[in-house]
Amino acid sequence: MRPPTVFAQAPTSDITHLHHQLKGPWRVALRAVMVLLSLHGLTPAQIAALLDYHPATVRRWITRYNHQGLPGLADRPRTGRPRLGGPRLYARITALLQRPGPWTLTHIRRHLGRPRMSARTLYRRVRQVAVWRRPKAVARGDPAHDAVVAALAARMRLLPAGAVVWVEDETHLHLLPTLRATWTLRGHRPHIPTPGRNRQITVLGALEVTTGRWVYRLGRRRAADFVALLEQVVAAFPAAPAVVVVCDNDSIHHARLVRAFVAAHPGLHVWFGARYSPHDNPAERVWAALKAYVANTAVSRPGRRRQVHAFFRARSPDQLLATAAPWTSPWFPAGYVQDFRKGA
Repeated sequence: MRPPTVFAQAPTSDITHLHHQLKGPWRVALRAVMVLLSLHGLTPAQIAALLDYHPATVRRWITRYNHQGLPGLADRPRTGRPRLGGPRLYARITALLQRPGPWTLTHIRRHLGRPRMSARTLYRRVRQVAVWRRPKAVARGDPAHDAVVAALAARMRLLPAGAVVWVEDETHLHLLPTLRATWTLRGHRPHIPTPGRNRQITVLGALEVTTGRWVYRLGRRRAADFVALLEQVVAAFPAAPAVVVVCDNDSIHHARLVRAFVAAHPGLHVWFGARYSPHDNPAERVWAALKAYVANTAVSRPGRRRQVHAFFRARSPDQLLATAAPWTSPWFPAGYVQDFRKGA
C-alpha cells in the first residue's frame, strides 16, 4: 500500500545542482512557475521564500507578465562584447564542411583565414554546426543502374513455369580475422595473434531464391571454380526448364571457359546485375553473417575452412533464405515476393 505522504529525498549535491538549473537553463520555466503560484494566491514574499529568490525579483517577473504576457518572461537582449567571429562565422563553417576533406580544427582555422580567437573558442563554434564522425565509404554505383535492374526484372517475368533462379557471389576470408567489438571482462583486452602470412580462402556460393537451397565451394577466384559451382547449380534441379544464375560483373563471370560451359547447357542462363551495386545481391548478406561468425578467431588455413563448413552445416535453407532476404533485392519483379515468402 502506498504511503499517504511522500517527501523528496536528495543529497546536498543534487539540491545544489537543482538550484543551478533553476537559475540557469530552466530560468524561463521558473518564471512561469512564479506566475502560476501568484495566480493561485501566493504573495511575492511567499513565492520568494519557496523558490529561494528575492521578493523584488518575483515582483519584477509578475509585473512583466502582466504587461507583456508570456513573451515578457524571456531574457531581454543584454549589452556586452559581441561574440567572436561574428554572425557569419557559422555560415562559413557550414559551407566549408560541405566540401569533402580532412577537416581537423587546424585545417578549419587555416581555411577560415586564421580568425582572431583561441582554438577552444573555435572548437565551440564548430561544435554548434558539426560533429566528429568518420565518413562512410559507399559504392560509386552504375549510372545505368535503374535501367539494368528494370531489364533484369522484365526478363524474369518471361521465364517459364518451374524455372529456378539463383543468386551467386564470391567472398574472401583471411587468416587475419576481422576484429569486432565484443563483451570482454573488465581490465582484460583479448589478444588475437596475427598470422605470419595473411593468406586468404575464397568461398563461392549460390542461393536459390524460392527454396533457400544453397551450394558452395572453396577454391580460388578463377573461372574454373566458377564453372565448378555452375555444375553444382545445374545438378541441383536437373528437371527445371530453365536455370538462371544472377551474378555481378566480375571478370571471371565473362571468361571464355564460362561462356563455353553455358553454351553447352541450353537451359542455363547467366545474367548480370548493375555494376558497382553489391547491395543488390542477396548473397552479400550471407557473407556478412559468415564473416560475423568467424570474427575475432585466429585459426590456421585448415581451421578457417572447417569454420566455413560448420557455418553452412548449422543453417537450414529457411535460415539462409531469411538471412539473404531476396525479396528486398531490386533484381526481382513483384510477382516473386509471394514465392519468397512461401519458401521462407
